[in-house]
Amino acid sequence: MVAKSRSYTSEISVIIDSETVILSGFISTLNHVYQLDHDWLLVASAQNVSSFPFHLDESGKHWQTDNRKRMNVQELQKILQHNWQGKHCCYSRMLMVWNNKDAPLHSGVLPPFLYGKGTHNNWLIHEAMSSEFRFVFDASLTITSFHLNEEDDFSPTHGNSSAVDIENRSWEYIGNSHIGANYGSFFYSEANFTSLVKLLKCNKQYIMVDTKKNIVYPIGHQGAMNLMKEKVIPSWLKENTVYCIDRLNSHTKSLDCSVKDQTKIPSILELPFSLESLLSITSDKTKTVILTVAGYSYKDMLMSWVCRLRKLSIENFVVCALDKETSQFSILQGIPVFTDPIAPSNISFDDCHFGTKCFQRVTKVKSRIVLKILKLGYNVLLSDVDVYWFKNPVPLLHSLGPAVLAAQSDEYQNQGPINLPRRLNSGFYYARSDSQTIAAIEKVVRHAETSGLSEQPSFYDTLCGNGGSNRVGDDKCVEPETNLTVHFLDRDLFANGAYQDLWREKNVKEACLKKGSYIIHNNWISGRLKKLERQVLSGLWEYDPSTRMCLRCSQCIKQ
Repeated sequence: MVAKSRSYTSEISVIIDSETVILSGFISTLNHVYQLDHDWLLVASAQNVSSFPFHLDESGKHWQTDNRKRMNVQELQKILQHNWQGKHCCYSRMLMVWNNKDAPLHSGVLPPFLYGKGTHNNWLIHEAMSSEFRFVFDASLTITSFHLNEEDDFSPTHGNSSAVDIENRSWEYIGNSHIGANYGSFFYSEANFTSLVKLLKCNKQYIMVDTKKNIVYPIGHQGAMNLMKEKVIPSWLKENTVYCIDRLNSHTKSLDCSVKDQTKIPSILELPFSLESLLSITSDKTKTVILTVAGYSYKDMLMSWVCRLRKLSIENFVVCALDKETSQFSILQGIPVFTDPIAPSNISFDDCHFGTKCFQRVTKVKSRIVLKILKLGYNVLLSDVDVYWFKNPVPLLHSLGPAVLAAQSDEYQNQGPINLPRRLNSGFYYARSDSQTIAAIEKVVRHAETSGLSEQPSFYDTLCGNGGSNRVGDDKCVEPETNLTVHFLDRDLFANGAYQDLWREKNVKEACLKKGSYIIHNNWISGRLKKLERQVLSGLWEYDPSTRMCLRCSQCIKQ
C-alpha cells in the first residue's frame, strides 16, 4: 500500500481502514499542516465506540437519527466521548497521512505486514521517529474519527483488548510480530509514543505542543515558545489556549502502548489449517487447486511465480514447503502453505537441480502430494516454480474432460511426435480427481519409490509403457489397466525450455504471446543460478527480493 502510493502524483497520501468513519476536522487539519516547511507524517487514532445510532441523510452531508432528527457535529462528538471504550491504541485502527516529497517515511525496508493485524502502525511510527527524516506528530485531537468495536477485527484476541495476550493471538498477529522483530529497531528499543508532538486547535488556532519539552509551535507564526521559561504570553497565545494545553494530558488519546510483551514471540509460526481446510479455502469453482513444491534455495523463484499468478488474478494455489524455512517464509509473505511431514531432509541447497540425487528425491515428493490431494477430491494442476505463466490454463485443461492427464511435452525437436519415450515433463501437468487418474498416479508413485531415478521417467514408463508401447498417435498415450489417456500438450501453447530456442529470443514474452502461449518452462538448463539469471534477464521476473514485494512495472526489472 505504501509503495503503491509513490506511483501517484498526489502531494498527500492517506492510509485509512475502510471501516473507520471520519466525523470532522480532516480536511481543515490537512489545510493547516500543508503549510509546514518540513516533510511530515501525521497519525491519528480512531475512537473505539460501542454504538453509533445515526446515519447519513440522502444527501450524504448530514447525520440524523432514525426519526430523521439532524445532529450537529458537536452533539455527535459528545456522544462519541460518552460511548468511547477507552484506550485501544496498540491494535486500533489508525489514520496515517504524509506529504509526498523527497524524504522517505523511514530508513530501511517496510516489510510485508498484513494490514489490520497488529504491529504495523506502531512499527511504522517508531521507525519514522527513529529515522528523523520527517516531523512525526499526533493529530488525534483535531481529527474526530471512530469505529464500532463490534466490527473491529484489529483486536488480536477476538474481543479481549485489555491486554496483549500473545498466547491467544491468531496467526496473522503472530506473523506481523515476527516481521516487526526481523526488521528495524522496533523490538530492540523502547517505543515512547507519548513523546509525539500533539496538534491542537484552541481558540480557532492550530498549534503544535511538545509536552515533553513544554514547547508550543504555532502554525502560521515564526518561532516557538517554551511555556516553562516565557513570562509574557504573546497575542497569538491567549489564556484559553494555555488552558487547552493544561488539559492536554487528561484529554489526549495518546499513542501510549507498551511493546515489551510483544518480544515474547513463538519461535515457529504455523498456519492453523489442515491440508483439507487449506484446499477448501483456496480451490476454485471446479474444485481445482494449483500446486507447487519448493525448498528455501528457490524462495525467490517461488515468489516470482506467486507474484505472476497474483498479477493474473489467480488465487487458487497452494505451496508445499520442503523445509521449515520455506514454510516460515511463505507464511510471512501471505502464501497458503503446508509442509510435507515426510519430505527428504537436506534438500535446500544450490546443487538440487536436474540430474542430481537431491533432485530425484524432491520430484518424488510432488507425485506423492498430488496423489494425496486427488484422494481428497480436488483436481490438481502441478506447476514447478520455474514455469512462467502468461495466462490461466486451467479452463482449457479442465475442458479436456475426465480420465485425461494433460502433461507438458519435453520434446526438443521442432518437428515429429511429441510423445516419444520419456518426453513427459512432470513439472507441469493437470490431473483430475477421478478413479482412473487416481489409480494411474498410484502406479506412478509405487514405480518411483523403487526407482533410482527421478519421478519423471516413472510417469512415462508407467503410463506410456517402456519404450512408448502405449503411445497413440503423435501426442497421446493410453494406460491399459486404468484406461487413462495422457494428452501431451501443444508446445506452442505450453513451451518447454528447449522448444524453438524461445529463451534465446530478444523479447521472449513477445515471441511467446505471438504463439498464444499459456506458459513457458525455464528448464533444459542446469543449475539454479543459471536458471535464475536467464529468467531475470529475459524480463520474465516478477519479484524484488530487496523489498520482498512484487514488481509493478517493466522498468522495475531494468532498475
